[in-house]
Amino acid sequence: MRDWEKEKQKRVAFIKDMLASSGAKGVVFGNSGGKDSALVAALCSFATENVLGVIMPCASKRNFGEDKEDGLAVAAKYGVETMVVDLTEVREKLLEATKGTLTKNGALANIAPRLRMTTLYAIGAERGYLVAGTGNKSERYMGYFTKWGDGACDFNPIADLTASEVFAFLRYLGAPEHVVTKAPSAGLFEGQTDEKEMGVTYAEIDAYLRGEEVSAEAKAIIDRYHRSAGHKMVLPPIYRDDV
Repeated sequence: MRDWEKEKQKRVAFIKDMLASSGAKGVVFGNSGGKDSALVAALCSFATENVLGVIMPCASKRNFGEDKEDGLAVAAKYGVETMVVDLTEVREKLLEATKGTLTKNGALANIAPRLRMTTLYAIGAERGYLVAGTGNKSERYMGYFTKWGDGACDFNPIADLTASEVFAFLRYLGAPEHVVTKAPSAGLFEGQTDEKEMGVTYAEIDAYLRGEEVSAEAKAIIDRYHRSAGHKMVLPPIYRDDV
């Protein structure tokens, strides 16, 4: 059986080391109301009193309802300071400024995560806080995150945990039940869920990562996502005149 108390202690020590080595005063993270941000909220709150969770609704109705309510519940559970920054108007101004040139779903959907990360780094710079990442191992393997959006951070205390492990960890920590049980969603557009968009479940992804057998269809989807996401896993290539 997994020793979640030991896991908690090690990750809290990691966060404390990050703060000590950087000289940062605290941690800021995006509080989406989802499972990953809930776990990051909990772990950071155990490491320092200076934790700010920023709820950043951006156009999607779900952002203003279920996600915001769950984010507030997580903040209350772990005593995390909360700020709400509505990015809807900023997104609309960007679309207006680009004069209708942004039309593809991918281009439009990725605006919100990048605006959110811009917001977190601005607040972090103002306060002297580090930006905590909230992506799990399953998402990272699939490349299911926005480059320079939710994939950007100063450190990530849960990147080695699969989605299934995140659920188990949250239950150990007594996280709000609705956060644990609701369908994972980035809230990028109405009706969006992670599994529906990817075409494969987190249970299948996690089984694959454990080396277990999955259906041929699931394997094909996972392999395709992983191959296409290679550019997200490394720093951009730079020209070198010495090679």
